[in-house]
Amino acid sequence: MGDLFNPTGEHAELRRMVRAFAEKEVAPQALEHDRTESFNLPLFRKLGDLGLLGITANEQWGGSAMDSTAAVIAHEELSAADPGFTLAYLAHAMLFANNLNQNGSDEQRARFLPGACSGELVGGMCMSEPDAGTDVLGMSTTAVRDGDFYRLTGRKMWITNGAISDTELGDVFLVYAQTGERQISSFLVEKGMEGFALGQKLTEKLGMRASTTAELVFDDCRVPLANRLGEEGQSMLHMMRNLEIERLTLAAMSLGIARRCIEIMNTYAQERKAFGKSINAFGQIQQHIGTAYAKFMAGRAYVYNTAANLNLGQPGQRLDSDGVKLFCSTMAKEVADSAIQVLGGYGYVGEYHVERLWRDAKLLEIGGGTLEAHQKNMTRDLTRLSRIK
Repeated sequence: MGDLFNPTGEHAELRRMVRAFAEKEVAPQALEHDRTESFNLPLFRKLGDLGLLGITANEQWGGSAMDSTAAVIAHEELSAADPGFTLAYLAHAMLFANNLNQNGSDEQRARFLPGACSGELVGGMCMSEPDAGTDVLGMSTTAVRDGDFYRLTGRKMWITNGAISDTELGDVFLVYAQTGERQISSFLVEKGMEGFALGQKLTEKLGMRASTTAELVFDDCRVPLANRLGEEGQSMLHMMRNLEIERLTLAAMSLGIARRCIEIMNTYAQERKAFGKSINAFGQIQQHIGTAYAKFMAGRAYVYNTAANLNLGQPGQRLDSDGVKLFCSTMAKEVADSAIQVLGGYGYVGEYHVERLWRDAKLLEIGGGTLEAHQKNMTRDLTRLSRIK
């Protein structure tokens, strides 16, 4: 019988490698970078040495050419150590590198992917705006053709990797903009381009503090025609296709959070004594631990089954990529909440990690698509089915 979670020896070895790296190097720094709200750039670049930054990118551009299941494994394992750091990884590896690998030209891939895969460049994706999130067609950023350039004007909000410090921009971004009525195009915008600036690094976030979030400003920014992906108006398809792997890997991050919380509360409940016995002898504690594990395993099976069937080069897989994020994001928050309850006062302080994991989990119900957006999308897709396979 096959292993759903490690379908090949290559997948199993990837999990062993990433878990060992996460436990040795990612977990020890997590609390400090959460407290300082800072991005660990040197550690991030080590992911390039492991072949993770371009995990789904083609080998000729420096990538590892692995599949959706591999991407899920990497995100689950890293998130069990530090979800904030993993969010920065996702924004770079999925939203930038995978997006460019799937939708860019060979010339664009050759220019940007080797640096992105090595960690020399830190990338991100710009879609949301101060007044437009789920309503993609409501974005107000525009790109107007001017000879061999476009003039890009607008603001983008909530951009992960938008800044790599308090004052420094990330290196390169895929930016979505209106190029006509209800027509979305995307552009590669590089740090140093005239008219491109950091508006502000956002601080005092509830969670995911180890990844930087920023507002980016485009003030008549001149972007070469050669930096447009595909033809004008094609990028709605690019966006929808990349949202599927984004939501799948966000669900994988939820798995990492839930697994770590279960491990912590299971160990604590064995060691903590009350009324002369370990607290895992009490039904109330058993309810938290048993239910959390069942929810985690249900979500894990759904995520890995979806990954096994998700083709990175094909759109039209939204039903289950939305479904796994809808289920797993709330699952992770509920499991983290149970862990805090089992640990009591210790669960409420940073030393035991679960309060940080609970805070980090909340973003996954909002970022990359809200719960309400997933419910809308799934209902629309289900109306087209006469029966479920």
